[in-house]
Amino acid sequence: MDREWGSKPGSGGAASAQNEAIDRRERLRRLALETIDLAKDPYFMRNHLGSYECKLCLTLHNNEGNYLAHTQGKRHQTNLAKRAAREAKEAPAQPQPHKRKVSVRKTVKIGRPGYRVTKQFDSETKQRSLLFQIEYPEIEDLAKPRHRFMSSYEQRVQPFDKRYQYLLFAAEPYEIIAFKVPSTEIDKSTPKFFSHWDPDSKMFTLQLYFKSKPLEANKPQTVPAANGTVPLPPPPQAPPPPPPPPQQGAPPRVPPPPMPGSLPPPPPVMANGPPRPMPPGGAPPIPPPPPVGNNTMANFTPGTQMNRLPMPPPPQGFPGQGVRQPPPPPPNMG
Repeated sequence: MDREWGSKPGSGGAASAQNEAIDRRERLRRLALETIDLAKDPYFMRNHLGSYECKLCLTLHNNEGNYLAHTQGKRHQTNLAKRAAREAKEAPAQPQPHKRKVSVRKTVKIGRPGYRVTKQFDSETKQRSLLFQIEYPEIEDLAKPRHRFMSSYEQRVQPFDKRYQYLLFAAEPYEIIAFKVPSTEIDKSTPKFFSHWDPDSKMFTLQLYFKSKPLEANKPQTVPAANGTVPLPPPPQAPPPPPPPPQQGAPPRVPPPPMPGSLPPPPPVMANGPPRPMPPGGAPPIPPPPPVGNNTMANFTPGTQMNRLPMPPPPQGFPGQGVRQPPPPPPNMG
């Protein structure tokens, strides 16, 4: 007996494509109903014919699965957005919940208060301090002045400068005043930083101390070498040697030319006395010969005293001959 393909004895034939589609839709419907409750859908309606309608889109569906697929489509989602926008526009404005409103106080300013600033220096701790005394004679009753430190980047009155900060004092009905102080770190310890308000004299006092910088920060730092050792300082240089003494018999050194704008140096002292002035003719005068009878001037040579080499004596006779005496003068013919 012939059997259809895929069938077994005692069972039906193989499922057709139509049966598979029905089974798939039923399975998807059960999965959708697990997450979506059609009883709570305001647009789901079943008519008298046994089919399903969408009251929002006015569409007709044969089963629940088809309706669920329609709700996830573009047409149904667009109509939902339009309905929500129209209801939000037509809905009356709901009153906002009660919120606490902070009213800004508007008081008439009467001017700036009087102040006194005193600079102080502690010789023991090497710290500098400032003492502020602010007078508020017309301050409001039961009011107390306040102070605050402000960075240079918080204000909009002066250009930014990170080297300074501002100390502000405020009290009604006076204007806020600010003092420009260095941006050095402030010592906030109890005995050094304090503020006091005297209600009798109407004076607010504040004192602050600046922390002193460590001494090591001002010393130059030594850069270690590549091997980790600190280089030694260069050895001290020896002083230059003194100039040699002048040699005996050597010509005196010519002094350097004078600098412009300075007085000329005095003339050197000569062995024969001070030099004579030059005549208007231009040629220097011939120095007088030394006395013959003086033993100390026996070796006098004019060339040495005039900074010139001595002239050799004139030759007598020819080379290789002895020295001859000059002939006697001729007799007097008179």
